[in-house]
Amino acid sequence: MRVLVSRVNHAKVTVDDKKVGSCQKGLLILSCFTEGDDKSSIQYIAKKCLNLRIFEDENGIMNKSILDIGGEILSISQFTLYADTSKGNRPSYIKALNGQSAKTLYDEFNMELNKSIHTETGVFGADMKILAEQDGPVNIIINSKGD
Repeated sequence: MRVLVSRVNHAKVTVDDKKVGSCQKGLLILSCFTEGDDKSSIQYIAKKCLNLRIFEDENGIMNKSILDIGGEILSISQFTLYADTSKGNRPSYIKALNGQSAKTLYDEFNMELNKSIHTETGVFGADMKILAEQDGPVNIIINSKGD
């Protein structure tokens, strides 16, 4: 499992010009799954995202997590995070899990996040438009164990 976590002032996702998810100050999380990912991968990544200290404290130091600031999460499925560009110029996505298996893991990941922080989502597999105002910008890539 691989995620790209972005600190945002706000973000929204639309499908067919209709807003399907949004967040105010918090995290935009793009997630991708691969063969072998399971509940332990989800729990590991969710815990990392929720406890990642990338929000500033009163001294301007990145020392607070989303839990500390009471922020929100917008979570989007993003199979291109497993792009392999080692051969040629056309990325290969063979490492990205597809179909129902990936959707099931994506749904489980969002439920895990939502246990602690209000989490909205995009639509799995849809052509989504994402509008985000990044804060910083701060972007962190997190891989599951063994990835």
